[in-house]
Amino acid sequence: MKASDLFVEILEKKWVHTIYGVPWEENLDLVDSIRKSWKIKLVITRNEQTAVFMAATYGRLTGKLWVALATLWPGATNMVTWVAYAQLGGFPIMVITGQKPIRKSKQGLFQIIDVVAMMKPITKYATTLVSWNKIPYVLDNAFRIATSERPGAVAIELPEDIAAEMVENPNLNISVEKIRRPIIDEKAIALLVQELQKAKSPIILVGAWANRKRITKYLTEFITKNNIPFFASQMWKWVVREDVKQYLWTAALTSNDYIHDAIKKADLILSVGYDPIEKPTHLIGEWGTKNIHINFYEANIDEVYNPYLEIVWDIGSTFWQLSESNIDTGNWNFKEIYEIKENYEKKIQENLAKEIGESWVMWPRQLVQDVRDVLKNDDIVALDNGLYKVWFARNYKTFEPNTLLLDNALATMGAGLASGMEAKILHPEKSVVVITWDWGLVMNLWDLETAVRLNLDITVVVLNNASYWMIKWKQVGANMPMWGLDFGNPDFVKLAESFWGKWYKVENKHEFQETLRRVNQEKWLKIIDLDFDYPQEIK
Repeated sequence: MKASDLFVEILEKKWVHTIYGVPWEENLDLVDSIRKSWKIKLVITRNEQTAVFMAATYGRLTGKLWVALATLWPGATNMVTWVAYAQLGGFPIMVITGQKPIRKSKQGLFQIIDVVAMMKPITKYATTLVSWNKIPYVLDNAFRIATSERPGAVAIELPEDIAAEMVENPNLNISVEKIRRPIIDEKAIALLVQELQKAKSPIILVGAWANRKRITKYLTEFITKNNIPFFASQMWKWVVREDVKQYLWTAALTSNDYIHDAIKKADLILSVGYDPIEKPTHLIGEWGTKNIHINFYEANIDEVYNPYLEIVWDIGSTFWQLSESNIDTGNWNFKEIYEIKENYEKKIQENLAKEIGESWVMWPRQLVQDVRDVLKNDDIVALDNGLYKVWFARNYKTFEPNTLLLDNALATMGAGLASGMEAKILHPEKSVVVITWDWGLVMNLWDLETAVRLNLDITVVVLNNASYWMIKWKQVGANMPMWGLDFGNPDFVKLAESFWGKWYKVENKHEFQETLRRVNQEKWLKIIDLDFDYPQEIK
C-alpha cells in the first residue's frame, strides 16, 4: 500500500464520495489511488476554481465535507479566491494540493512557492504532510476542524515523495461518529425571555448560519406563535417561509433600504445566526437599537455589530425552548412596523408595474418576477455575483430549503455556474436555473463542457449587459461620470453551440418568460442570451 492509498482509504472512511479537481504531474499517485477506489469518484473540472466552488456548494447544502484537488503552484494559486469564498461563507471543504518532493529536490526551485503559508490566512487549518504515518491524524483533525463551528476550509499539501511512500502497519483508528451538541442552560433562556418581555417592538434578523441543523421548525413556531416580525440577510433565504405574514423583507442594501424604516421602529433585534461577514445592514449606530446575538459561535464585535447580550449555543435548541416558554407579550406593539411593510409592498408592486411598461430590454424587477412565475417552489436558482442579486434577495420569495443560492460574504464572481451544477447533481429531480452575468460566465466558461460531460440539464441565463454596471452605479453615486467600464462580448449563441449546448437569444423582454418556461422543460445544457439593463433607481 502506498501513502496515497492510505490517504484515499481514510477519505472513504470519512464518507467522501466525490473529489472535484484537476489531475496533474504532482498528484498522479493520489489520482491513481482514487482510480482503485470503489467508493470515491473523481470529477474532472476545466479549472481549479470550479472544483472548489462545486465542493463548497456541497458543503453549503449538506453541512458535510467534500474535496477539491489541484497540483502545486499554479494550480494551488488558482484556488485561492475560491478557498476564501468557502472560508468566508462558512462552507466546509478540504482542498488537496500536490507538491514537488520535499526530501530530495529534482528540479531546484522550479514552480516552488510556500503553498501552506499562502493558504493559512484563508483557511481554518493548513499543513503539509511530511510522512505517511501522519496521514491518519492530519486528516482526522482536518475533518473535525472544517466541520466544527464555525465551518470553513482546510488545506492539505501532499508532496510527490510522501504520496509514493510505502506504508507499513497503518493505524486506521480514526473517528467517524458525529459530535452531539449540548443544549442551552435554563439561566440563558430565562435571561432571553426577560429581555423579550421588557421590549415593546422586538424584531428578528435571520442570518446565514440559521440556514442549517433543524432550525426552521423551531424558529418558525416561535415567530408565528408570537406574531413577531422578522427580516433576513441575503444568505439566509428559506429558513422561514416568506409567505408568512410576519416576513418583512430581505436586507438588500447596507443603508437606505426598505428594512431600515422598520428597524428604526424596533427597540430590540434578535440576531439569529447572523455574522457581519454578510455585508451588514445598519443594526446599531445612530438608531441605537439594542441587539442580542444568538448563534453557534461568539460575535465579531466592531462599530457595525455590537450586541449587548450573546446566546452562544445550538440555535434550534434555543428556539425550541423559547417556544415552550410562556412569554408575556403584553407590551408588544407592531402596528407601525406592519404599516411600513404594507406601504413598501405597494411601492414594490408599483415599481414592478412601471418597469414592465417601459423599455423592451429586460430590467431586474421583471426578471425576478418572470423567474418566480416559471419555477416551482422547490426548484433552485443559483446566482452569480452582481447588482441584480439585490432584487433577487428582496423580491424573490422562497418557500423551500436552499432554493436561492447567492454569495454575499466574499461576493465573488464565477460562483453561479459551478454552484448550479452542484445543486443539480444533488437534486437531479429539480429544475436548476443559473442567473449569471456576461462577465461572470466568461470567468468559468470552459466548465460548460463539464456540465455537458456530466449530463446536467441546467438552464443558464446570461444577462448580457456588456459593462461593469454595478461600478457605473457607484460612479454615479460618487458624482462621477460613467467612464471606463464598457466591454465587448463574445457571441454567446455560437459559444453554446461550440460546447454542444442548446442556445436561445432573447432581445425582447416580453418573450423571456415563455422562453424560460419552454426551455426549462428540455433536457441538456441550455443557454439563454438575454439583453439586460438597469434602472437608475436602485431602491
